This record gives sequence, structure tokens and C-alpha cells, in this order.
Amino acid sequence: VQLQASGGGLVQAGGSHRLSCAAARRTSNNNAVGWFRQAPGKEREFVAAISYNGARTHYSESVKGRFTISRDNAKSAWYLQMDNLTPEDTAVYYCAVSRFSYSGSDRSSYAYWGQGTQVTVSS
Repeated sequence: VQLQASGGGLVQAGGSHRLSCAAARRTSNNNAVGWFRQAPGKEREFVAAISYNGARTHYSESVKGRFTISRDNAKSAWYLQMDNLTPEDTAVYYCAVSRFSYSGSDRSSYAYWGQGTQVTVSS
């Protein structure tokens, strides 16, 4: 499954931004999808996930209450709305498709990955 992440850019601290990810095929509609991020010098970390039907979501503690994940299965797309951004949110953000209908923070449960999009938050 080919994934295309988009929407990265430069944002001021306290601002909002939205990332998008589109799948080339509809196979992702039966699978959970998620977002991860990797800051310079750090390992890739889980950000958020949403179940195949959008009924369940899961967030890392660092973004809970500020980020919102959503999906539109008609478009084979999902999104990450990021509010109240801080410089600590600066990273390359990756979208991913899970092997399962429900998924969480375990990287090994994700089978397909997008190329990443850079988000830089200035103070």
C-alpha cells in the first residue's frame, strides 16, 4: 500500500496545523491507521492511532488533548489535527497502516509507512 503524507511546514508555537495521509488503495479501510514522529537524534515514537471504522482512538500522553486523529474511508485518507503546538512537537511525521482493525502504539503492528513530512514549530 503506497501512502502519501502531506501538510508539513513551519508553524509558530501555540498555533495549529493539519497533516493528511492518503492511501493509494482502499485496503487501508479495513485497518487501523496511525501517526508516528521522529525528532532529530531520537527514535520514532507513536503519536496517535484510529481504528478501521473511526470508533476508537489512542494517543500518546505527550499529545493527548492537543492532537486529534480522524479518517475518511470514502477517500482512503486520515488526518492529524495538531493544536497548541510547542517546539517539542518538531519532528518528521509518518503515517502508517496497521495489520489489524484496532491498533495502538506498537510499531511492529504497522505494515506500511509513508515517506514522512516535516513539521517545525518555532518558539
